[in-house]
Amino acid sequence: MERHGDAAPDEDEFRYRGNRLGMPEEGAGSVPGIGRRLLALLLDWGLSLAIAYGILGADPQEAQYVPLMVFAVMTALLLTLFGTTVGKRITGTGVAATGERALPWPLAVVIRTVLLCLVIPAVVYDRDQRGLHDRAAGTVSRRL
Repeated sequence: MERHGDAAPDEDEFRYRGNRLGMPEEGAGSVPGIGRRLLALLLDWGLSLAIAYGILGADPQEAQYVPLMVFAVMTALLLTLFGTTVGKRITGTGVAATGERALPWPLAVVIRTVLLCLVIPAVVYDRDQRGLHDRAAGTVSRRL
């Protein structure tokens, strides 16, 4: 029995990644695939390692968390300023607010980055391929 005001679920609600968020199916603004996003993450992590050990001169045996701190600061700063990181830019992706959270952009980026650094929230994702870190921050990955 359907109550007044309850709509029957639309079977076509999920047609492709991002349609429930009003994003296009393909091209600029669409949700990128997992491969593109993983490559961006690997590029950003490699840059963080290069900065931590090469430029900052951290000892890999003694300063094992320095690359993670560099990654977090670099990611939060670049996403706040440009909506993309070096790795994301190379792979043609970025991050955008969905409007579902009333968070200022810098705070949303910090929440997203902290949860991304914890790893587990990033690997648990929904049909739109939004990880828990994106859902908590009210953000989504998109193609540039």
